[in-house]
Amino acid sequence: MPLNVLLTFIIGAALGWLLVKLIKVPYHLQGLALGCCAAGNLGNLPLIIVPAVCKQKGNPFGDLDICHRNGLAYASLSMAIASIYIWSIVYNIVRIYSNKISNEVKVDDSTNITPVCALENGQENISTCYVGPSVSNDKSHADHVKQFGIECTIPNGRGKVPKKERIVKQLKVLAEKINLKVLFAPSTIGAIVGLIIGVVPIFRKLLIVDNAVLGVLQDSIVMVGDAGIPAMTLLVGANLLKGLKGLGKQFPLIVGIIVVRFILLPVIGIGIVKGAIHIGLIHPDPLYQFLLLLQFALPPAVAMSTITQLFGASEGECSVIMLATYSCAAFSLTLWSTFFMWLVL
Repeated sequence: MPLNVLLTFIIGAALGWLLVKLIKVPYHLQGLALGCCAAGNLGNLPLIIVPAVCKQKGNPFGDLDICHRNGLAYASLSMAIASIYIWSIVYNIVRIYSNKISNEVKVDDSTNITPVCALENGQENISTCYVGPSVSNDKSHADHVKQFGIECTIPNGRGKVPKKERIVKQLKVLAEKINLKVLFAPSTIGAIVGLIIGVVPIFRKLLIVDNAVLGVLQDSIVMVGDAGIPAMTLLVGANLLKGLKGLGKQFPLIVGIIVVRFILLPVIGIGIVKGAIHIGLIHPDPLYQFLLLLQFALPPAVAMSTITQLFGASEGECSVIMLATYSCAAFSLTLWSTFFMWLVL
């Protein structure tokens, strides 16, 4: 399953990149387009759909209790893995585009600074620079600039840095740029803790099973988690009015995302999953195969609205995309779910 979820992100991002190039998406919306195409709602919707299918009488996946238990486990694992990928991959995609936009604004607002350099007498390897405001070629004006300039030394580039030192320096820069606070966001930490509790038998007996000693903690966490879904929905709706004002310009992007998420990705997913089944890489459980196929047909992750809200970029457009895609998902998920069940049974 981790590989299947990763493939949905990679293929979705590739299709999103093609969409950006084909319809020439404005630069400030490119990060949003890539994120919506890459990240599907692999947590909330599977947790709703799979157990609901298992609870029906005469469900196609066998015994009700076994189906519900396995389905809940598969959907929870899907949510945990997707949470890690969203906050480590999609978050950084949106961050990169938003940082470029903010940097361009800063460059436009800043004043032009012209360095006045003069080679010192008797020195072949060092230049002396005086950095100040833009100047003319007037000699007297240049003298004033030299008085207020900032003296610096610039090597001529003849010296070569050893390869080992260059690699170490690049690793240090990479470590500084990685934001561990974001990588280990609350949702990611919660997913990791949930996996540990679910895997370790001692913790599972204390918290999860019937008549558990600390079962009250499980009930409290479930109540808080249930309240989180409508809270995120309110966040999406809060920016909806702002996004509706420019709906005409966003229409090609909305249609493109719908095509990617509800037509292209499910078709590609069928080929991938059926190929893996044929090779023997996937467990022959129809419910498990159904969930793997379903992961390719889900609408964009609601976490995209949270990410855009964090950067203050394209919140209104994100709300409109969520409204359009989830309205279409009511019909597309029904059709794809029916087809997937027929395919795996």
